[in-house]
Amino acid sequence: MGTEATTIMAEHGTALPNGTVSWSTPPSTDCPWPEDWQWLLRALPAFLWFLTIVGILGNSFVLSVWCFHKSRSTVAEIYLANLAAADLLLLCGLPFWAINTANKFHWPFGLILCKIINSFLVINLYSSIYFVVMVSIDRYLALVKTMSLGRLRQPRYAKWNCFVIWVSALLLCFPPLAFRSLKGVEGYEGMACVLDYPSVFQWTIITAILLNTVGFLIPVCIITYCSVQIIQALQNRDIQKIKTIQTEKKATILVFAVLLLFIICWLPFQVTTFIDMLYQIGVISGCDVEQGIIVASQIAADCGFINSCLNPIVYVIVGKHFQRKCKEVYFGRVLRRPSSAPSMTTMEIPRISFSADNQRKKSAASLSPKHNLLIS
Repeated sequence: MGTEATTIMAEHGTALPNGTVSWSTPPSTDCPWPEDWQWLLRALPAFLWFLTIVGILGNSFVLSVWCFHKSRSTVAEIYLANLAAADLLLLCGLPFWAINTANKFHWPFGLILCKIINSFLVINLYSSIYFVVMVSIDRYLALVKTMSLGRLRQPRYAKWNCFVIWVSALLLCFPPLAFRSLKGVEGYEGMACVLDYPSVFQWTIITAILLNTVGFLIPVCIITYCSVQIIQALQNRDIQKIKTIQTEKKATILVFAVLLLFIICWLPFQVTTFIDMLYQIGVISGCDVEQGIIVASQIAADCGFINSCLNPIVYVIVGKHFQRKCKEVYFGRVLRRPSSAPSMTTMEIPRISFSADNQRKKSAASLSPKHNLLIS
C-alpha cells in the first residue's frame, strides 16, 4: 500500500470505521503510517473478509436455532439473540471497509453508505454492551432476587428492553451520521470517507467520553456488581440443593463466558480511545505517540471485530442448553424435559405444584358425593 494512502488514513481518520481517533486532525505529513507496520494494512482486507464470512455464518446459525426451535425462548436467549443480530450488523459493514482499505482509502460507495456503514460500529458498540448488561441482570434476578423480583423475568419485558437499547444506540450514532463526508485530499486521487467535525477538539472529547463512560465504564460496573452477587449466591449451600438453581447455574456459566470474552476483546479499543483523547487535548504529544496511537487503534478495533465471530463458538462449546436446542432443530432429536427447562424460575415451581394440589382437591371434592351415592 502506497505512502500517499497511508498518509491520508493517518490524517483523516479513514482507516478505522469509528473515526474516534486523532486522524481527523489537520494534515501532518511528518507522521505517516509507520513503515514497519505496512504489512498490517496489506493484510487487513483479507482479514476483514475472513471475519465477515466466519462471523455471518456463525451468527446466522445461532439465530436460526433460537428462531426455529419450537419452544419459547427464555429471557436470556432473547438478549443473546439480539446480541447476535448486533454482531451481524457490524459484520455486514466489514466488506465495505475491506474494499475501502484495498482501494487505498478511496470510497466508491457514495455519501449515503459512507454515513450508514460507518454508523454500524457505533450501533454495535453501544447495543452489544447493553445486551450483555441485560443478560447479567437476568442472571442476577434468577439467582439472587428470585423471590422478590423474579416476576420481572418475562419475555415481554425483555423485548421492550431490547427495543429501548436499539433506539438508544441509533441516537448515539449521531456523530458519524452527521459528520461523515466525502472529501478529496490534495495530492491524492479519489474521494475519502472522512469525519469532518465542525470543531475537532470538542467533538473528539465528547465522542470519546461517551464511548468510555456510557459505552463501557457504566455497563462494566453493573456487570461486575451482578457477577459478584451471583457468585456469592452460588456459593450458598442451601441454594445449591435446589434443582432449578442448578439449571440456572449452567446457563450462568455461558453468560459469564460471553461477558468475559466481550470485555477482553473490546477493552483495548476503549483504552486506545482514551489515549487518543489525551493526545487531542495536548496531555501527550509527539510523532512517536501519534504513530503508536494509529497502529494500536487499528489493532484494537480488529480485536473488537473478532468478538463478533467468537460468540457463536462460545455458545456451541459452553452452552449445554444451546447444544440441545441445536440437535432438536437440525437433527430432529426430541430431548426436551419440561421439568428442567431453564425458563422456569424457582418462583414458578411452588406455584405450579400448589395449583396442582388445589386441582386434585377440587376433583376429589366433586367425586365424593357421587361415590357415596354408588355405595348407598
